[in-house]
Amino acid sequence: MDDWKRVIWSDEYAVQKDSNAMGYWVFRHQNKREKYAPQNVRMKSRNGNLLQMIRACFIGNTLGPIVFISDSINQDVYMELLQTEFDPFPNALAADGQTNLEFQQDNACPHTAKRTLEFLEAFARKHGLTIMDWLANSPDLSLIENLWVHLKDELRKQYPDTATLKGSARTIKVTLQQRLHKIWWDIGEEVLNRLVEDMPKHCKEVIAVRGWYTGH
Repeated sequence: MDDWKRVIWSDEYAVQKDSNAMGYWVFRHQNKREKYAPQNVRMKSRNGNLLQMIRACFIGNTLGPIVFISDSINQDVYMELLQTEFDPFPNALAADGQTNLEFQQDNACPHTAKRTLEFLEAFARKHGLTIMDWLANSPDLSLIENLWVHLKDELRKQYPDTATLKGSARTIKVTLQQRLHKIWWDIGEEVLNRLVEDMPKHCKEVIAVRGWYTGH
């Protein structure tokens, strides 16, 4: 348990204003024929599924900054976000006595590009971090994925009119950002503690299913 409390969990996420908070599973083969089959494609409507990209992180029972992203994520945008928005967070943790921490990111291309990895090596040395080796195709082990579900659920519960917001794309995005910002900083310690406390159970379940999916 103490080991998992030392991990900074981080990721990017796209929040759609009309996304289904319940979610559902889709199983298909990894080929273009099934990927683009009509039953596997969600059609877009004008401003209907307008989305906001966010990046955030947390460690233990402490939330990190939430950042709203206007551009698509590539290695340059990712490094800029780490350098400008994330950089103060490890410093604040160190001032609070938290050291020898691990930084988790998934294996998205912007995260694992050669230039990004070189940047992360220097970034880790600066802050005394260890960059965690992350298994491919392992979202079941990323605690921040569960936090995204919480964020989306709270958006639906606290602001049920989000899916039907009217106005320009800019107006809708500003409203969405304001709501997500409030929900993020209202997340209580009990939510974060529960995620970390469940991590040993997550690991056992992932091992038990031998490469298949879990309920997380």
